Amino acid sequence: MQGVRVSTVSGVGVAKRQGLWAELQRERAQRERIRQREFREFRQAESRAARETAKTERDGKRQAAADERERKKLYVEDRKAEAEDMAEDLRARLAELDMLLKVGVRDQPALTFAALKRTDAYPAFDAGQLGRALPPPLWEDSAPEPPSGLGKVFRGGERFQKQLDNARAAYAAKVEKHTAAEADRCRQLAGQRAAYDAAAAAFAASAAEHNAGIDEFQRDCRAGDPEAVAQFCTLVLDSSVYPERFPHQTRALYRPDPKEAVIEWELPPQSVIPLDRDFRYVASRDSIDALPRAEKEIKARYGAVISQVALRTIHEILISTPGSVIDIVTFYGYVSTKDPASGRPIRPLLLQVSAKREVFSTFILSELDPVACLKRLNALVSPHPYDLEPVQPTVDFASLLTQFKFVAGMDVIAGLDSRSDLLAMNPYEFEHLVRQIFEEMGMQAWNTQAIKDDGVDAVAVNNNAVFGGMCIIQAKRYRGAVGVEAIRALAGVMEDKHATKGILITTSWVTKDGHAFAARHGRIEIMECEQVKYLCKEHLGLDVLISLPKPPPR
Repeated sequence: MQGVRVSTVSGVGVAKRQGLWAELQRERAQRERIRQREFREFRQAESRAARETAKTERDGKRQAAADERERKKLYVEDRKAEAEDMAEDLRARLAELDMLLKVGVRDQPALTFAALKRTDAYPAFDAGQLGRALPPPLWEDSAPEPPSGLGKVFRGGERFQKQLDNARAAYAAKVEKHTAAEADRCRQLAGQRAAYDAAAAAFAASAAEHNAGIDEFQRDCRAGDPEAVAQFCTLVLDSSVYPERFPHQTRALYRPDPKEAVIEWELPPQSVIPLDRDFRYVASRDSIDALPRAEKEIKARYGAVISQVALRTIHEILISTPGSVIDIVTFYGYVSTKDPASGRPIRPLLLQVSAKREVFSTFILSELDPVACLKRLNALVSPHPYDLEPVQPTVDFASLLTQFKFVAGMDVIAGLDSRSDLLAMNPYEFEHLVRQIFEEMGMQAWNTQAIKDDGVDAVAVNNNAVFGGMCIIQAKRYRGAVGVEAIRALAGVMEDKHATKGILITTSWVTKDGHAFAARHGRIEIMECEQVKYLCKEHLGLDVLISLPKPPPR
């Protein structure tokens, strides 16, 4: 029995172990299934993440490609717009050149004497802070509060009286301080007002003096004074507005006998005509190409430009001056450039034309062809102005040079410092300086012999009409006034030598009688101290001094 019990217990143990093992096996299988499921889920999540990443990368690449295409598209559009802007600027420049004559045509004078007067008013007086009175002190701000209630009983009246006395003293001090400050303000205001009144009076006097000078200028012009008329013509032309970078240099001369204004105009160089006709963007090379203008068109446009300048100048002079003063305008158009063959400076005459008022007034300038109009006026025009082929003026004075004895020129400029005093020169050196000035102005000039020069210090010749061919020049290095006798002597030498122009150039000034004689003569020009300094600066690059007292008013 005992053995049977052992056997029974052992069987039960085996069964339990087997059951436990089976349960362990089921749990292990369950954990494996869970692990496998989690692994599958992990791999699936990993795969999804990889697919999302790949998709994001693909989307990014597609977007980047789209952005690049858009960027390239925008870049091309921007470059095309740049080319169009350049072309538009080009068309605007051409339009300005094509409209030179039309924009200069006016029904009213280009410049009037009234416009030269000063009409601006002096600013009104502004006293600023000084114009406002200082606020006086108020007793209410200083007065103490009177006692009330029990304060009156417990010696409040005595304390209040002391406070009142102190307040009255402080108030009196404030009043005294305010009175002194107000008096000081009034003194400063009076000083400021006096200074303003003095400045306003000086301004009014200056304006009155200026306007009186303009009135005298107008009277001289109406009387046909050569210098005054020439100056007014210069002012008229200076007031004319031309395109930017367009040269605008003029000189004017008035001849009373034929009532003729002679204008020398610095024409624009050939570069004023754009060599390009258009601009185009080429995407394959990422460049903006300039399309060249035909040579024939360039030359035609240049001829049209200088023709418009000539007609516009004549119109501006005639519309701004009365017929009793100017009846004829003669235009000489030069261009300053370099000879392409030698590189040396040249100044060929490209256009010469004269127009009478009665003929020119019949033209409709806004409708005509400028080139055809010049032919109608029998203008002398270069057949090839763009190629700088010059024309010869209608008068040649070279044959008149044989009546003078000339000496070799000396270079006075090299010995001058930038601020040299011309009065430190000897007269002979000054004569050579004058000769060099006229040479730099584009003329041929010679100094005459010092002995038996017949009062002639130099002779200058040019084929332009501004100086009328041959000029007799007298150079006076004086400290005092040059009298009328010198002007009369110059006139006599001009008649003897058959000169068409006389110039007296002096470091000082010419008397009123001398100016009057020169004006009556009509062919004598006077250049005084200030103009001599200007000529040295303009043509010789010298900033010189002439240590003279201020000449008396004429």
